[in-house]
Amino acid sequence: MKKGLKVFLGAAIVLSAVACSTTSDEETKTKDTKEKVVETKEDTTVPKEYRNALHKAENYSKMMHMSKQRIYDQLTSEYGEKFDAEAAQYAIDNLNADYNENALKCGENYKKTMHMSKARIYDQLTSENGEKFTPEEAQYAIDNLDE
Repeated sequence: MKKGLKVFLGAAIVLSAVACSTTSDEETKTKDTKEKVVETKEDTTVPKEYRNALHKAENYSKMMHMSKQRIYDQLTSEYGEKFDAEAAQYAIDNLNADYNENALKCGENYKKTMHMSKARIYDQLTSENGEKFTPEEAQYAIDNLDE
């Protein structure tokens, strides 16, 4: 049963990444450059584990457009990053993310790649087994999807 769950979770993460990722190679290069600049200005009073969790969280938000809950879950998952709860919470608390925009980008990708209706996109965005955005974030996405 555990092996089947691992396979299912792995497949779900991959599908979600594909569905919600819209970053071009040029955007990635620009973000990589910006991240390198940030790395040289890190607060060394914060434990390295916490800073690592924050970097991972930034990548999940920028590259895969994840919700706050999904980022936290990925950071703490035994099948994901395996950070402890304190490091993951530090990352969430210090992450400068626009979750409305993440929900919108994710919703746009579901519409474009999976041809979902707005109602189905909303359900996927808010689902406990889906993207785990808040109802407000999902509604923002629905309200701002192109026709």
